[in-house]
Amino acid sequence: MIPSKMLFALALALAPLPALPAWAQAPQAGQAPQAGQAAPAPVTIGDIVISGAFTRATLPHAPVGGGFFTLTNKGSVDDVLVSAQADFAGATQIHQMQMQGDVMKMSPLADGLVIPAGQSVTLAPGGYHLMFMGLKTPLVEGETVPVTLNFARAGSIRVTLAVAGTAADAPAEAMRHEEH
Repeated sequence: MIPSKMLFALALALAPLPALPAWAQAPQAGQAPQAGQAAPAPVTIGDIVISGAFTRATLPHAPVGGGFFTLTNKGSVDDVLVSAQADFAGATQIHQMQMQGDVMKMSPLADGLVIPAGQSVTLAPGGYHLMFMGLKTPLVEGETVPVTLNFARAGSIRVTLAVAGTAADAPAEAMRHEEH
């Protein structure tokens, strides 16, 4: 049984939120965006390209957070994201969220997440995501955090996630590009 406080924090961390109007997303005139908010540059390991990596800022003492990015398999053979580790969390799991009737259900992917050959899979709020449980420290907007991703074929790679705002559905840089 999951305690109600943890369920509430989990819902806040992973719920898809409506996009803010452009005026609310863009920095004010003469004000630069905060350092570290833009998604880190895409990284490649084997046939897998990892892009748009971010997480959402958390409140102090929040027990959970989520990790989001796109995995593109440029190869001719499927690969699997089998696990992930983050030093800032007690445990990291690969999760999915899906509607079952009128109820949103979240569950870990015990066998990992398949990235089909020649296709992309996006981990985003409200869908597939990394679940950071037992956060050791808050995730602070404007900072970055390292996460290690382990693939069945491609191997392991350490990636950097930009910490975006608590309501972000994409890295801040991506939201600024969508305004134009």
